[in-house]
Amino acid sequence: MIKYIRSGFTFLLTIVAGAVMAQSTATNSSPYSQFGLGTLNDALLPQTRAMGGISTAINRISGYNTINILNPASYSFIGLTTIDIGVYGNISTLKQNTVTGQTNANFRLSHFNFAAPVTRHSALSFGLVPYSELGYNYRQSQSNFGTGAPADTSAVNYIYNGDGGLSKAYAGYGFNIGRIISFGGNVSYIFGNLRKFRSTEIPSLFGTLNSRTERSNSVGGLSYDFGTQVNIDFSETRHLVLGYSGSASTNLNTRITNVVSQYRTTTDGTESSAIDTISNQLISNGKIKLPLIHHFGISYQKDGKYLIGADYSRGNWSSLTIGGVNQGLQNTQSFNLGGQFTPNSNALKNYFALIDYRFGVRYEKTYINISNTNIDVKAVSLGFGLPLHSNNTAFYKINLAGEYGERGTLQNNLIRENFFTIHVGFTLNDRWFTRYRFD
Repeated sequence: MIKYIRSGFTFLLTIVAGAVMAQSTATNSSPYSQFGLGTLNDALLPQTRAMGGISTAINRISGYNTINILNPASYSFIGLTTIDIGVYGNISTLKQNTVTGQTNANFRLSHFNFAAPVTRHSALSFGLVPYSELGYNYRQSQSNFGTGAPADTSAVNYIYNGDGGLSKAYAGYGFNIGRIISFGGNVSYIFGNLRKFRSTEIPSLFGTLNSRTERSNSVGGLSYDFGTQVNIDFSETRHLVLGYSGSASTNLNTRITNVVSQYRTTTDGTESSAIDTISNQLISNGKIKLPLIHHFGISYQKDGKYLIGADYSRGNWSSLTIGGVNQGLQNTQSFNLGGQFTPNSNALKNYFALIDYRFGVRYEKTYINISNTNIDVKAVSLGFGLPLHSNNTAFYKINLAGEYGERGTLQNNLIRENFFTIHVGFTLNDRWFTRYRFD
């Protein structure tokens, strides 16, 4: 038994190391990610993302132990050692009224989560998930050196791009009282680097020194999540769950540096190494003040048959400050609705009757407002829970989720982003750490 436990821990450490490497290079291709901390990630698993993102009032799904990070009170219903690991892919098309559409694709490891029961009424969990992503690249050109004077015949290009992201390593604990009311909390360390570049080039003048400004924001600090769930049993198989969770307003450490350099480009557009660094300044060594965020949810489930639920979330992102400077964002709101249906969870000969069929819709008012226009997200989702062959102690499931939606608008000459994301997760429920009378 000991050798199996050691092998399990070796496996976990290997996966965590791989996850850390993947998260550090997480990519994104949205011009709207340049605002605030980037495009925020809800830390949803494929099984809840396929249901429109409902999660605040979710604990078990179809009898499987589920690691619901968004509400740590749900950990108290974990009765088996649970591992969930997944990958993510995103294909997005950007369109503007006067510009031809551009398509981008990104793929990466999305999450690693582990949970294990401590007592019959409590469990702990830890893992690594993305918190936000930054990735964009676009240019603006102005004729006449940007001055408009007829004597200036050369055009100037302003190039904007950014990369990086923040990751969230968490550890949490949840417990319930009589399986009626549950409480839980997470302590997380949010870390990463956000880099934004602005370059000025004059392509028509060979040998001209071009300039680039790089602003780098190195982030690290603790955050805290908390939650509660009320479980109302109408029978052994029918349950109503009411949930609330939140993220506390906390301060992260930030170190912002600003580097200005010069470089040249050849006639074919090849860029040389930096010729000179004009300035290298420490702009701020201060704090990022994260806002208070609330989540409310309700779900109703008949075990092995169906589940429906709804969520509402609100974040006070208008209070976000970086280095003491308010970022000029607005408060966020989101509405999520979804569910799943399992034709016959006890079917012996019909595999399609064992599959969980999931669906959902969501609407999000993001924290971005440009030219008095809200940048909203509207999306529909579909997914499947595919059970695999199990034994007496271990249960396996592959969870697939696809989401199609749009972010932004073509109004006021803004950019509309149509995206399709696919999430694939592998869930293991197994009985570990059990002392047997005979080994």
